Amino acid sequence: MFYKSDSAGYREAVEKVWFKTLVYGERTLLGRFRLEKGAKVPVHKHPQEQTGYLVSGQLDFVIGDERFDARPGDSWSIPASVGHGAEALEDTIVIEVFSPVREDYLPDK
Repeated sequence: MFYKSDSAGYREAVEKVWFKTLVYGERTLLGRFRLEKGAKVPVHKHPQEQTGYLVSGQLDFVIGDERFDARPGDSWSIPASVGHGAEALEDTIVIEVFSPVREDYLPDK
């Protein structure tokens, strides 16, 4: 699968948080998140491992019992079924990989 960059296809995941699947295969899914300043992703967990990279902006990020001030260039890996959430302190762009694939993030789902 190959993805040619464009600005269409974003879905609102939670208020002020937009998500777009870029590519996916049998075991992984790569997506891009746009978070507006003030957006809050409530603490949640899922069976997928989640690995991310902060492209731009700033997040107050919670993983398990730890809190992080995430800035551009920072990255993380969240084990499956570990609670995590975030608040966007600025307009923010994040790239994340989920494994196994998050069925709910597949296009047209």
